[in-house]
Amino acid sequence: MLEHIFQPGFFASDEVQTALMVGGVVAVVSAIVGVFTVLRGQSFAGHSLADIGTTGGSGAFLVNVSPLFGFLLFTLTGAGAMELIGIRRARGRDLATGIVLGVSLGISALFLYLDTTIDNTSGAVMTVLFGSIFTISPSTLRPVVIFAVISLILMALLYRPLLLTGLDPDIAAARGVPVRLVGLGFLAALAIAVGLSAIAIGSILSTALLIGPAATAVRLTRRPGVAMLLASGLGLAAVWLGVLLSYDSYDWPPAHHGWPVSFLVVALVFVAFLATEVGSGIRRGMRERNRTSASVGSDLPEAVRS
Repeated sequence: MLEHIFQPGFFASDEVQTALMVGGVVAVVSAIVGVFTVLRGQSFAGHSLADIGTTGGSGAFLVNVSPLFGFLLFTLTGAGAMELIGIRRARGRDLATGIVLGVSLGISALFLYLDTTIDNTSGAVMTVLFGSIFTISPSTLRPVVIFAVISLILMALLYRPLLLTGLDPDIAAARGVPVRLVGLGFLAALAIAVGLSAIAIGSILSTALLIGPAATAVRLTRRPGVAMLLASGLGLAAVWLGVLLSYDSYDWPPAHHGWPVSFLVVALVFVAFLATEVGSGIRRGMRERNRTSASVGSDLPEAVRS
C-alpha cells in the first residue's frame, strides 16, 4: 500500500529531506504571520512584499549569493519604506504600498533582464518567480530557521498589541500602545515570512502560502490562537503533500518531467479554502432554512400547528 504512495527513494533523498524541513518551517511561519495579515486587512501589503522580493531574488543571482538573502533584504527594506511613507489610515498605507511596489517592480525588471542576457544565469527567472525547493542547499536550512525564529519572536512580543491595534488604532493609542512601532514590527515579521516563503515556492506564489491557510483557518474559527494552530497544520499539509506529489509525478503526463512543487502547493491551498467556503455556504443555507421553517411555523394558527 505505502509503495503506491511513496515512490522508492523518497525518504532517502537528501533533496526531499531538505525540501520537507525548509518547507515545513516556512509553512508554519507563513501561517502564523498570515493569520494577523488577514485579520488586519493587510493582504495587499503581503502581496506587494512578495513582488518586492522578486527584486532581491533576481539581484542575488547577479552578485552570485543565495536568493534567500536577496529576498529577505528587499522585503525588509520594502516593509520599512512602506511604513515610513504611509500614514495611519488604511488609504495612506495602500498608497505607500503602491509607490514602493511600483519602484521595486521596475528594478526587478532590470535585474531579471540582466540575469537572462548579460549574466546569462540559467533558470534564474523560473527560480525567482516560481521557486525550486528541490534545489535548495542543505546549508540554507540554518539561516531559514534563524529568520523563522526571529519572525516568531516578533509575533509573540506583538501578539496583544496587534489584537488591540487591529480592533481600533485610536483606542490602542489612547491606552499607550505605540501603534506606529507595532505596525513596523509586524511588517518586519511579515517581510521575513514572505521572504522565506519565496525561497520555497517563488516570489509570485508566496502570497498563497501566506494568505491561503490563514484565510481558511479564520473562516473556521474566530479565536486567533486556534486559527494560528489550524493554519499551521493546513500549511504543513499543503507543503509536505505538495513535495510528495511532485516527487511522485515523474511518471504523470507529460512523462519524465514531474510537476512543480509550487503549483501543487498552491493548488492544495486553494482546494482547502474552496472546500471551507462550500461547507460554510451549506451550513448557512441550512441555518436559513431552519429559521424560515421556524418563522413559518410560528405564524400558523395554534389549531393548525397542533
